[in-house]
Parts: sequence; C-alpha cells; structure tokens
Amino acid sequence: MTDCIFCKIIAGEIPATIVYRDEQATAFRDINPAAPIHILIIPNKHIDSVNMMTVDDEPLIGHLFTTAKALAAQEGIANGGFRLIMNTNADAGQTVFHIHLHLLGGSRMKNPMG
Repeated sequence: MTDCIFCKIIAGEIPATIVYRDEQATAFRDINPAAPIHILIIPNKHIDSVNMMTVDDEPLIGHLFTTAKALAAQEGIANGGFRLIMNTNADAGQTVFHIHLHLLGGSRMKNPMG
C-alpha cells in the first residue's frame, strides 16, 4: 500500500530503528514507547487488521509471535515477563492499519487493561 507508513518503513522510505528483519517480518522500536522496551513486529505483507487475515496468513502470524519470543530474549526481558498486544480497529486503539504486534517490557506491567 503506497500510503501505509509501515509499508514505507519496510521499503526503507521512512527511517526506523530496525531491530530485526527477515523475509516475512520486520521489527522496530516504537517512536512513542509505552514501556522501556516497546517494539513493533509487523509482517512484510500488508494486512490491514486481524479482521482481514485469512487461513493462509496463519503461518505468517505465528511467525510474528516466535519473532516476539526471540526479541524478548534478545532484549533481556523474556524471564521477567513481557506483554504482547495486537489491536484490531479504531475502538481497540489501532491507529496504523497494517497488522502489528506490540512487544512491551522492561518494567512491571499495570493492570487492568482496557
């Protein structure tokens, strides 16, 4: 999508602090972090939201979660704990309509959510 900010990050048109990239996914630091460690993990394939996923996307979405696990270990937060969030549509707080997984950690998370 030509107007998607995340697609532009993947294409290298917009700078980001990339912490991981492979043929399926890209991960970068959030520019407005909600925790000491806040990384966005996105598929390189544009998918607007969870509502737009298909059965064919299941391996790709699973890859986002295994990437999150590896990044949590790399960032030193795996043992202490971390939070993974995927918002779907505006009422849930999705502001960029390219599916993405938030990896949050580095401090004790607050509850309740929502």
